[in-house]
Amino acid sequence: MSMIRVGCGAFIQDAEGRLLLVKRRRHPEADHWGLPGGKVDFLEPVPVTIVREIREELGVEIALTGLLCVVDQIDAQAGTHWVNPVHRARIVSGEPAVMEPDALADWGWFDLADLPAPLTFSTRTALAALTPG
Repeated sequence: MSMIRVGCGAFIQDAEGRLLLVKRRRHPEADHWGLPGGKVDFLEPVPVTIVREIREELGVEIALTGLLCVVDQIDAQAGTHWVNPVHRARIVSGEPAVMEPDALADWGWFDLADLPAPLTFSTRTALAALTPG
């Protein structure tokens, strides 16, 4: 029997409004640019997971500033279903760096009008949530 899995992501913007994205090495969506985040561990609250994952992946401390959206990533063909709450966040200390080179190929700040491609499904969904309607 298939299970629903829970991930999470951080929509981190800087003072200029640029979005922090990471380039994934692993499937699903290897070689796509996406929001940093990861898998929620059993009994770990989602906000705690997001802060931990960003610290592990990028070496920075973040503050969450509110829920942006919840992504349902359903791939019937692959037999996977991920639910990904995405929280808005800002960096409170540190400078981003790839801390998990086996998982991440790169990272960068990107203007919302000039994002890299391809983008992950969760990132596209979060960007759509920015625009009401």
